[in-house]
Amino acid sequence: MADIHWVDYAIVVLSILLAIGMGVFFAHRQKDTSTYFTGSGKVPVWAVGMSIFATLISSVTFLAYPGAAYGGNWILLVQGLMVPCILVCCIGIIVPLFRKVIRLSTYEYFERRFGPLARYYSSVAFILTHFTKMGSVFFLVSMALAAFMNIDIYIIIAVLGVTIILLTFLGGMEAIIWMDVVQGGLLIGGGLLCVVMLLFPYGTDITSGEILSTVWNATTNVGPYEVSKIGVGPFEWDFVETTFWVMVFNGIFYALQKYGTDQTIVQRYLTAKSDHEAKKAAFIGVFLSVPVWTMFMFVGSLLFAYYQLAPDAAVEGMKPDAVFPHFISTQLPMGVRGIIIAAIAAAAISSLDSDLNCLSAIAVQDYLVRFKPDVSDRTKLIFGRWIVVLAGLGAIGIAILYVQSNGGAVLETIFSFYAIFSAGIVGIFLLGLLSKRTNKQGLYVGLAVCILFTAYAMLTSPQKMPDGSKQALLDLGAWNYTHSKYMLGVYSHIIVLVVGYVASFFFKGEKIDEELTLWGWLKSRKN
Repeated sequence: MADIHWVDYAIVVLSILLAIGMGVFFAHRQKDTSTYFTGSGKVPVWAVGMSIFATLISSVTFLAYPGAAYGGNWILLVQGLMVPCILVCCIGIIVPLFRKVIRLSTYEYFERRFGPLARYYSSVAFILTHFTKMGSVFFLVSMALAAFMNIDIYIIIAVLGVTIILLTFLGGMEAIIWMDVVQGGLLIGGGLLCVVMLLFPYGTDITSGEILSTVWNATTNVGPYEVSKIGVGPFEWDFVETTFWVMVFNGIFYALQKYGTDQTIVQRYLTAKSDHEAKKAAFIGVFLSVPVWTMFMFVGSLLFAYYQLAPDAAVEGMKPDAVFPHFISTQLPMGVRGIIIAAIAAAAISSLDSDLNCLSAIAVQDYLVRFKPDVSDRTKLIFGRWIVVLAGLGAIGIAILYVQSNGGAVLETIFSFYAIFSAGIVGIFLLGLLSKRTNKQGLYVGLAVCILFTAYAMLTSPQKMPDGSKQALLDLGAWNYTHSKYMLGVYSHIIVLVVGYVASFFFKGEKIDEELTLWGWLKSRKN
């Protein structure tokens, strides 16, 4: 890595101080849980939309998308392209539904529709998924920043962790949203700077025409298929390789899970002033995200062309995810490098502060209030703030475990078991929304089958072992799960949907509140 200039250090430090300052600025307003978790429902629509965008675009996206396009093609973009398609179809139902039937937690809806077990299953799934995601984001971003800035990774983890905890603890959702606005702008600006620097390489004779021509003509292999590096193929009907159709199905369920069941997004709906503004914010977030996802894919393709035209011995044999950080640290001029590094740090902060606040909201609404319904609002606020601290420290601890286990080979196995018990959430949501006949007993049968299938798939798929090799934890030979892991989530949701619906006919039907279903929404539209 090249030596970083003091100007670059100053830019990064200023971005971190800005995050802490934002928390301090909004701290005096955080006097009740309504303000702390939803900004009292008075946040401007454009700011909510920008916050949704910043939450969707994490620092892992900043680093992983260029790596994916550099090493392969744009196939991962298909998942993101499915989001606006699904959003157009269902956001008009989802937003008013949640704003009407829940107080704070997304998973209140699951209890009202299917009883407390559905609520606990889905809320625990959210907690496990996001808690482990936070630890891995801490690790990956800290590893990149440590390399950029020549600072010990433990110091980076500690500084980022304390910054995110302070911002969230002090400023609540208001500080998070307004910091997301700043960080989202920094993220977009950083990405655009990278595109410009790659199209017009600093200190070389390479022309933009040569770069674009190389990008346009390059091909790569996805399994047995040869495809364009700026394409989204292969288009074969193949669920073993990562094909276009695999990513279409995965993207459909990703969009439904993110916008219909994920607390980090649903909680944003509650911060808007009205149903109309909440829907508008969702569209703003998505229609900012898709071009930015595309931009980072383009960055990866430009990186490929650049190193084809200006070979670098250090890049040969380098993992694709490491090429973009290498370019940033060795090819960008003073100041520009600082802005890019600050954008990566900002993306991490904007993703993780949201996770902390939402984990706190779940702890308060799904557990504290559930078991102590008469608890005072002040107690809820204090409890929620300390959950922020504990969850933040826990995520820091997981990041440190990742470092000490040399990339988390051991933790990857543990997190595979977490995935087993958090599958099928979209299936639960769709059953509740689309079917008036499905009952809780049928749902529980569907969940049981889903857990068994997911356990089979996770245990018989190749896993990363501590020595770096890959092998199945349970080798069944020809009976091993061989389809793409992107299809695993799709299958789990479909199993809950189909098995849960069919099994419900074996149990006595229950009277449900029709406003919790699509049919109730359609009836209200007629009236």
